[in-house]
Amino acid sequence: MSDPIAKIKQKLQKEIDALSHELNVELPKEIAVARAHGDLSENAEYKSAKERQSYVNAKIGHLKKRMGDLGMLNLSNIPRDRSGYGSRLTVLDVQRNVKIEYKLVSTEEADAEKGLISTNSPIGKALLNRRVGDEIEVATPAGKKEFEVVRLTTIHDGE
Repeated sequence: MSDPIAKIKQKLQKEIDALSHELNVELPKEIAVARAHGDLSENAEYKSAKERQSYVNAKIGHLKKRMGDLGMLNLSNIPRDRSGYGSRLTVLDVQRNVKIEYKLVSTEEADAEKGLISTNSPIGKALLNRRVGDEIEVATPAGKKEFEVVRLTTIHDGE
């Protein structure tokens, strides 16, 4: 089993590094240039740079917290007999009589078009802790959906 958590951490670290560079190098230059234009009370460039600085600072804090949360995630605690992070589920969309495959992933890995569903999304939450044969109703922005789990492969079973 490859370490998906390490890949996510690497992606987050790259984003943190890029934002830190912006916060510590680029934004101070923008603020200095804007200050040189004079009256700060009516200086849109200055206000914009300060707002961006505040946003970048908050975003870095959020990403660092997410890194800490990922550090506490233990893949061996994921259930082996029901769905959890990394599980692949084949479900039957009862209304359309169509089988759909989903993989439960983190928010950073999610890509609905590829069937990678975040465990924080409405469908992802509804699919957590499910077994083959379970019937699920989930409210989505597109309306109520009904699924039946027809196949399950957990992260422990491999790809």
